[in-house]
Amino acid sequence: MKRHRGGLFMGTRRFLAISRVLVKFGLADLGARLFSRNGKEATPPPTAGGEATLRIPSPARLRSALEELGPSFIKLGQLMSTRADVFPPEYIEAFRKLQDSVPPFPFRQARRLVEKELKRPLAEVFADFDPQPVGAASVAQVHRARLYSGEQVAVKIVRPGIDRIIQEDIRLMYYFAAKLEKIFDVARLLGAVNLVREFERTIFRELDMYIEAGSIEKFRGYFQDSQEIHIPGVHWDYTTRNIMVLEYIEGVKMDNVAGITAYGIDPREIAMIGLRSFSRQLMEFGFFHADPHPANTIVMPDGRVGLVDFGITGYIDDEMMRQIAHLFLGYAEHDYDMVMEALENAGLVNPKTIDLDSFRRDLKDISEPFYGRALQTIAVREVYDQVIALVLKHHIRMPRNLLLLFKTFVQAEALGKILNSDANILEVTRPYAVKLLQQGYDTTKLLRNLGRETRNMGQVMRRVPQYVNDILRQAAHGEYQLEFRHRGFENFDRKIESGINRLTVGAIISASTIAAALILNSDKTILEFPLDFVGLGQYTLSVTSLLGIAGYSIATILGIWLILSIFRSGRL
Repeated sequence: MKRHRGGLFMGTRRFLAISRVLVKFGLADLGARLFSRNGKEATPPPTAGGEATLRIPSPARLRSALEELGPSFIKLGQLMSTRADVFPPEYIEAFRKLQDSVPPFPFRQARRLVEKELKRPLAEVFADFDPQPVGAASVAQVHRARLYSGEQVAVKIVRPGIDRIIQEDIRLMYYFAAKLEKIFDVARLLGAVNLVREFERTIFRELDMYIEAGSIEKFRGYFQDSQEIHIPGVHWDYTTRNIMVLEYIEGVKMDNVAGITAYGIDPREIAMIGLRSFSRQLMEFGFFHADPHPANTIVMPDGRVGLVDFGITGYIDDEMMRQIAHLFLGYAEHDYDMVMEALENAGLVNPKTIDLDSFRRDLKDISEPFYGRALQTIAVREVYDQVIALVLKHHIRMPRNLLLLFKTFVQAEALGKILNSDANILEVTRPYAVKLLQQGYDTTKLLRNLGRETRNMGQVMRRVPQYVNDILRQAAHGEYQLEFRHRGFENFDRKIESGINRLTVGAIISASTIAAALILNSDKTILEFPLDFVGLGQYTLSVTSLLGIAGYSIATILGIWLILSIFRSGRL
């Protein structure tokens, strides 16, 4: 935080401008708390309960204030519109209405920046260059131009000095966020500083044309086989960090129903193309265009749909793609076991922290009313609000990319409604979900995944000795205590003794049998004496014979006893 406070004096004028905007939109109370040294000045009178209160700005006023504060705060508001797990629905709706359109900067500045970036005069690169931009936003504006090859191109130019303005505003945002967390418990719970940190991480990616051009090339590769979607090509020779030159797409905005109809195209088919495209992005690529509003979606005269402006994109990994596919199939087939399993496997619900039965009931209550209904009869916005209410009720923390995905769904639904689509989202998405899950069992993919897991296991095994060394070293220094607990060894000594006794008896039986056999088969005798059995005749018996018979008898008795004891133990 120190680095941001240190630069605060550099932005004194900006500091005062922010205070004037807060006063203008009736947020003077909030401004007084933010600009005071200890956050306690201008505190409102206490309530009957003795606690100080603060008037929370209305959504409309807060949105107007953000628009007045300029590009950085508009972008911050747009980021906040994706955090429905943090802000109430009415504020999310207000943030979503933030318009990213601002007055264009002068052509002379655009010309100067282009010539500086390309290191040559504008006339050497472009045969024609329209000084009037076709669109201007808070971060960049777009001019139409023509290359000497005759190709029409769009030139996207980052606003001169916008990075410096945003850096200064971010310093102020950190200052205000820290103040808010110190003054208000709700700001600390919402994570105001973390929100600014997330904004700082994302906004500079949007300022880098190399990153956006890379996203365009990736999408162009994904849709190269598509007859429905067209992605403009990037002219890398004329692209730098601050400008991007790409193919210009002729057509009308996707919400221009009259223009689409004038091309002889059914607007409902355009809606279907949009849904199919989004399904592929979601369940085939794991990479989606996260800002599909009308200005970024162009209907071309030949019926194709062109996607432009890839400054905001979202990613989901293979595992999350599969779980989303299970979610769609579970909903399409009324299989809530599949839905719950997908949510659990995706890490969104934890059986240890939430009541799964209660969550399942709530999920079913909000889902059943939407089954089998066409897009025109379903308000995805309504579904979105109910899902977010469920998330808040059960204290589920959703990853930002999933929230971005929800926001994209809402925008896609709005376009579908404008185009009078009667499509069912679940039915459109179902084949893509089935295909994705079938690919999960593809032999080549399984082998590739097995190879990856084997490599991962090898890396882990190489680090095991170091991990063990670290644990033992820390234990030796008293940082850890090692405790071993033995289970199942309570009767271990008895079992060992019983086994040894049986082995001993077995050895005695073997020895007795062998000894008896050797004695009885010996031709040497000791102490022979005659025995006269009446009616049977006279026999000679020796002590040697008696010993042999006794050995056989002992071996037989012990053998029978050992067999019976083994049978009784049940461990033959």
